[in-house]
Amino acid sequence: MSQKFADDGLRVSFTQIQAGPCVVVDIKTKERDGYQALLLGFGEKREDKIPKPVLGKLKKAGIKQRPAFLRELRLDDEVNVALKIGDVISAGDVLKQGDLVNVSGISRGKGFAGVVKRWSFAGGPATHGQSDRPRAPGSIGAGTNPGRVFKGKKMPGRMGNDRITVRNLEVVNIDSEKNIIQVKGGVPGGRGGLVVIRKSKIRT
Repeated sequence: MSQKFADDGLRVSFTQIQAGPCVVVDIKTKERDGYQALLLGFGEKREDKIPKPVLGKLKKAGIKQRPAFLRELRLDDEVNVALKIGDVISAGDVLKQGDLVNVSGISRGKGFAGVVKRWSFAGGPATHGQSDRPRAPGSIGAGTNPGRVFKGKKMPGRMGNDRITVRNLEVVNIDSEKNIIQVKGGVPGGRGGLVVIRKSKIRT
């Protein structure tokens, strides 16, 4: 993340994202696969680090690049795909300054956490015989009826490492040569993480 001053003098915090180039590895069609989608490859990886089935798919398609990541992106059925296998998509081909985007990624994992940290519980009193358990969750059941704990009860457990989508982030700048876009605000995950960027369907 970084920050800069906008034209109106306000300080804007933004996240820099390496958004390409992405190579088209496969194209799913409605007639053949039942839905429309693009399989995009991003980054570079040593050939001996790529699984054999994936490597065979790349060689069959005639793609010399060895992507580090492959992700399939669904398309609406009415969209006409003007791309072909092997085409390269850059950030400037899809986005422009001022667009709103949704950014999805895996949030930072924070390990096993109690209810105070994970769900912001207040904890119990430090008196009345509870001085040794102030961060305990307290009672979790409802007695004889229903006689069980409901699914989804907020309990201690693994915190973070979930798929998160931050919606309607504004694109404040695009470097078409380096394929770097700057989006206003923060995005899920740590530095160097993989995210998927989609155009927001909200019209402004």
